[in-house]
Parts: sequence; C-alpha cells; structure tokens
Amino acid sequence: MSLDLRLALPALGVWLTAGLLIAAPEGAGAVAVSLWLLAGGCLALFVLSRMPRRNPWPRATSAARWQKLGGSVVLCCAGAALVATAVGVWAPLRLPLEVRGASESHATVTATVTVWSVPVAAKAFIGSGTSGRVRYRATLTQFDRRGETANVASAVVVFAEEARDGSEPEIGSSLQMRGTLRLTEPGDAAVALLFATEAARSVAPPPWWLQWANELRARFTTAATDLAGDGGDLLPGLAIGDTSAVNPALDSAMKTSSLSHLTAVSGANCAIVIAAIMLLGGYLRLRRSWRIVLSLLTLLGFTVLVTPEPSVLRSAVMATLTLVSIGTGRPGRGVPTLLFVVIGLLVTDPWLARNYGFALSVLATAGLLVLAGPLTRVLAQWMPTALAAIIAIPLAAQLACQPVLILLNPSLPLYGVPANILAGPAAPIATVVGLVACLTLPLLPGVAAVLLALAWLPSAWIAAVAQGVSLLPGTRLPWPGGAPGVLLLVLVTVLTLVVVLRGPSARPARWPAAVLAVLLVGLGGYAGSLIGTGIGRVASFPPDWQIAACDIGQGDAVVVRDGDQYALVDVGPDPQLLAACLAVLGISRVDLLVLTHYDLDHIGGVDAVIGKVDTALVGAPENAQDKLLHERLLAGGAAVRQAASGDAGTLGGLRWNILWPVRGATTMQVGNPGSITILFDGRGIRSIFLGDLGEQSQDALLRASPPGRVDVVKVAHHGSADQSPKLYAELRARVGLISVGAANTYGHPTDTLLNTLAGVGTLAVRTDREGMAVVAPGADGTLVLWTEKVGDRDPPAIPTPPQTVAPDAAGRVSGAG
Repeated sequence: MSLDLRLALPALGVWLTAGLLIAAPEGAGAVAVSLWLLAGGCLALFVLSRMPRRNPWPRATSAARWQKLGGSVVLCCAGAALVATAVGVWAPLRLPLEVRGASESHATVTATVTVWSVPVAAKAFIGSGTSGRVRYRATLTQFDRRGETANVASAVVVFAEEARDGSEPEIGSSLQMRGTLRLTEPGDAAVALLFATEAARSVAPPPWWLQWANELRARFTTAATDLAGDGGDLLPGLAIGDTSAVNPALDSAMKTSSLSHLTAVSGANCAIVIAAIMLLGGYLRLRRSWRIVLSLLTLLGFTVLVTPEPSVLRSAVMATLTLVSIGTGRPGRGVPTLLFVVIGLLVTDPWLARNYGFALSVLATAGLLVLAGPLTRVLAQWMPTALAAIIAIPLAAQLACQPVLILLNPSLPLYGVPANILAGPAAPIATVVGLVACLTLPLLPGVAAVLLALAWLPSAWIAAVAQGVSLLPGTRLPWPGGAPGVLLLVLVTVLTLVVVLRGPSARPARWPAAVLAVLLVGLGGYAGSLIGTGIGRVASFPPDWQIAACDIGQGDAVVVRDGDQYALVDVGPDPQLLAACLAVLGISRVDLLVLTHYDLDHIGGVDAVIGKVDTALVGAPENAQDKLLHERLLAGGAAVRQAASGDAGTLGGLRWNILWPVRGATTMQVGNPGSITILFDGRGIRSIFLGDLGEQSQDALLRASPPGRVDVVKVAHHGSADQSPKLYAELRARVGLISVGAANTYGHPTDTLLNTLAGVGTLAVRTDREGMAVVAPGADGTLVLWTEKVGDRDPPAIPTPPQTVAPDAAGRVSGAG
C-alpha cells in the first residue's frame, strides 16, 4: 500500500511554526512577512522549473522529482506563512494590554465570563463546612478595574468556590464575579487564570442551542451515577465525555492501565456514531444523500453535546470532510484528509499546536491509518486475522502516541496493549448504548433505564480491567524524559518497524537491524553502568510514590501525592532548591500548600510556588511580614485559610486532618510550638507531619488529638533533641523522614532522637546523607523506600526490637511495622 504523503511536509511545517510562534507571538509579524516572501520566491522557482524551455534539469525523471519536492516546499512555506499571520493577528486580541495590565498589577477586577466547559473539582477540598473549589474554561468578555470598563475576548481558566447549593455554571452561560487575574505561560490555550474571590452572579442563561445539551448532559450524568460502583461513574465519560463523576482512584487506575483515552470523546466515538446512523439509514432504505445529511446533523448535535474539545473538533472536521467527499462520489483517502484537517485547524487556532489532547488525537489516528494494517498482516502470520487486528489496533495507536506520552510521564506502560485488548471491545457497546440511553432519557425514561443498565455492564468491565491492571507489579518501565527521551523512543520505534514490517520477499533489513541491535546493546550497557555507579537508582524510582522529602538543605519541604494531585508541606529556605525538586518530581501546580509556621527554613522558598497554589493552609500570623505572605498567596490565586485542629479534607483518595494547634487556644499558638500538624491517610499509607513541634507541644498534641499508629512520620524540627519519646512510641512509624542539611551547625539529627526512633522500630531516613527520599505503598501492607543516594546509615546506639523494619536490597520496607 502506497501512502499519499504530499501534505506531510506542509503539515509538519505549519505545526512547528505554530508551536514556536505562540510562545513568542511578538515576533509573529516579522516572521509572517519573511515567510510570505520566501513562499513567493519558492513559487516563482517552481513555476520556472515547470516551463519546458527553461527547465534547468537535464533529465525528465530528475525534473519530475524536483518539481514534486518544489510543490511541497511551496505549500510548506505558504502554510507556515499563513499560520504565522494567524498568530500575529490573534495574539493581541487574545491578550490585550488591559488584561496584561490587570494581571501584572494583581488588581481585583469585576469580570464577566462566558463558560465553555463543565466545572470540575479543583482537586484540593477543604472540610469543616467550607466548600471546595471548581475550575472551568471560559472567555473573559468584559472586566472593570478602578472604574474603567474593557471589552475583551480572552480565553481564561476560572477557579471559583463551589456553590453551596450544589448548582454549577452551565456551558454557554454568562457570569459576573470579582477576582484576580494571573497570566499563564506563553503558548498556553488560556491567556490567564481568573481566581474568583466571591461567589459568581448569573448574568445571562445559555442560548437555546446549548441549553438542550446542558439539560440532557446533566440528566444523563445523574442517572448514570446512580448505578452501582465504578461502572456508573465511568459511563458518562464513555458515552458523552463527561468525566466529572470519575473519582480519583478510578482516574488513576485508568491512566496507569493506559485506558484513560476511553473516557475522552475522540475520533472513535464520532466514527461509531456516524457508522450507526449510516447503518440505520441503510436499514430504512434511505438514499445515500439523505443518510449523509442525517449523519452530518447527528455529528453536529453530538459535538455540541460532548463539547468541542480539541480531539472532538479534529475528528468532527475530518468526519465531515469524509462524508462530503463520499457525497460527491470521490471518497478521500485517510492520510491526506488527516493532514489537510491538521493544517486547517492549526491555521484557524494556532494554539492547538501545544495541546496534548489534539496531538494525541492526531497521532492516534495516524497510527491507525498507517500502522494498523501492516501490523495486522504481520501478526496474521502466526494467528487468526481477527485476533491479529484486535492486537494491532491498540498497538498501532500506542506506538504513535507514546513519544508525546513520554513528555507527560517518562515511562513506558507495560500492560497498556493487553489492557486495551481486554477493554477495547466493550467501549463501542458502552458508547452506543449509553448515547441512545442519553437521547431517550427525556422522552422514554423507562426505556432509558433499561438501556442504562445494559450500558453499565461494559462500563463496569472496563473499570474492572483498569483497576485490575493498575494493581499488577511493574505497571510502567522507566524511560528518559524530555526531548532526549522522545528522540530516543522515536528512533527505536522507527527502526523496529522497519525491521518488522518488511515483507518476506524483501531484502533483509541489514542496516536498520544492525543499528537497532547496537542501540539496544548500548542502552543495556549504559543502564548497567549507571546501576554499577549508583546513578541507576533513578530507574528504580517508584512511579506510584505517595511521599517525597525534598533535599533542600536545613529546612522542610515534603510532597504528598495521590495521582496528579499534590500537597506540599512547607517550602524550605530557598526557592531555587524547591523549584529544582518540584521539577524532578514533575510538579507544576500545588493543590494544597501547608505552611506549618513562619520560620525562614519553612517559608523561605515560597517564591517558587507563588501563583501555582490552589489552597494554602497557614497558621496565625505573628507580624506584618506574615500577613504580607498571606496577601502574596492570595494575589497569586490561592485560597488562604488559617488551619486548626478539626479541619479536614481530601487530596484525591487521601483524607487529611489537622491535629494541631487547638482551635481557640491562647497558648502555644505561634512559632515552633504552634506548628500545624497534619495527618494523611489512604492508599495504604498513614503519615503525619510534625513541623517543628518541641517536646512540650508534642505531649500536648498527644493529649488533645492522639494520632494513633502511622506508617511514616516527618520527624519534628530536623531531628533536634527536643522530642517526646511518648509521641514516637504512640506513632510507632515504620519510616521516619528527617529533613536536615548536611554539616549543619545545630548537630541535627541528634543521637537522642535517633535512639528514640530506633527504640520504637522506626527506620531513620536522612536527606543530608541520602538525598531525596520517596515512600510508596507496596504489596501486602509493605512500604517501598527509594532514596536518591545510597545512604550510610549509622547503626543505632541501642539494640532495636525484633519488629524493627528495614529495607531489603530492592529498597522495600517489609513487616507489620
């Protein structure tokens, strides 16, 4: 099969130009002029080359080859010039000077926005009667600042308090709210984040052509989530792309098992809907033209119902072109249609160039069009064709998408293809039956209830596969991240395909096989040398880690994680050190920040997270500087709350509780004695963070809020001698994390503290000797402990009891602890 790749070079040129220019739009105008001149020059040369009398090429074959290449170069330059022009025109409209000024001054504005997505939880939830926060995409249409009104059209992401009555903003509705703006990174789809400081007020309802979809979507989601288990929560995502009901545990399992694409409406959903309409039209003996018109109308309604996310937009436009070409009697080919759609959408909206959803949608479709057939033929040599196709389809999509997925998570899914083989056949059934149930719900609720029950079965199966696969050992294999990792993966994938897909009659692919063998041997040897030198410990980093103590010197900065939701307990003394640690962990935003107290070694690094925090829990301010810190967090968009015992909330599937200080108490509320003490519980680990509490306040904590037994304790005050043996005996933690600076002048951690930990069977892990320390849940109640360096732990000064736990050679901490 020959591929028509004439538009490949123009599509690549358009994509690269858009991706580069949206990050620096101020230079788009000059680049556009240069590219138009270059395109004109290339066009002139191309025309001259086609003139018989002035043909510079001595041979006809060479002329044809260079003319074909010249045509691609002309299209590439013209496409790049067109997208550069689009960036130059749209960038000032997306981010006008008024919005930039309001964002940079951190001024409070009265904003009017139009909502364009279903509100979802902003991840960190606060208990004790207060509401959580939601986020949604919107267009900022007007804002007032200091009495001046500006009419704009800027894409923003709104972070707002969840309505106490449970009502949510509807797609297409206009809201007015007061809040602060913060600019996003250049190239982001949204130009700013809008952090609402008070409840929103409805200004206008959605238009009728959106209202029907809002009502239908809400009714279907409510009906589906009333069904039992994960199947009911997952069904709205499978049928209409609404993932608001998917709980964090299920979301994490879907991502771990490489099934998260099933919960996002994509080309597969559009293809299923169109195929169902075309088959129904054929059954009813409708003319082809009427079937195409009916399919287009259904596709339009489906796009409005599921909201036009980038992947939906790509598939809908491609499906429309395919249907139109069929109607004209000239069916288009898949690859040229895909490339044409990519060029058209990027020229229309250049900011799609850096959208992961759009990129994954394009690559998955390309993988299916280019690789699925050849892989099926190769696999069919050893198995039935039907089984070969079932394996080849998810394998082709996985191979095509993996280079982009590496940027999101530098690891390779070990069970992704088997999971898709098991769950994939159930997805079309859940999609079609669920969509029919959604459409019949307002008219025939009884029939819809039966259809919902039928759709629940494949949905529950997919959820069960995801949960089961996520529990398997070694779900992901480590791989280098960033651009080097992407290039290496592309090289390995291409060479492997060249070797595997060559036909049996073809000459042996000697050089690709040789290069691939050398590359694999080199990788193996390199990995072996890394392991031999100790640097290879990076390869054993647990992907499901829950706690990470940053090595930031004499200070505290500990991350607690569940899936893609993060809490940060203190920020250390230096913003550069904290930023480096967060970058290593792949954290760009903090859902919950806890500042235990106001000593510099606990708050000095706050600049690294200003503007990146959703919710901040702080202690009572001791002076004007502390109040100023609160104001800076507020200006950066964080919801700042003073914490005390009794406060509680969730971080994904983890429950957190504040144990200290006591609300309303008048003593021990400031400084080290007033350190906020927080306890996390869930996902197999119970952990407590003691700030800088001293012995007296630790004993008071033990009396006021006994924490009980834990798995991990962040040792108080960097391991000073001012500790309560009673509290550590109560905790009996398996691992004690000591965040401490190397060669500090305080003598931390002291022998007294180390002996106290050893006496209760707690393994002391020090950042000064072992670098970053990471704890993950293991099998059968064990813990997995990973440290950046191979530490030379001193033996305890006193014998440890038999139940003392210690890591084995693999870094696993075992025992009942």
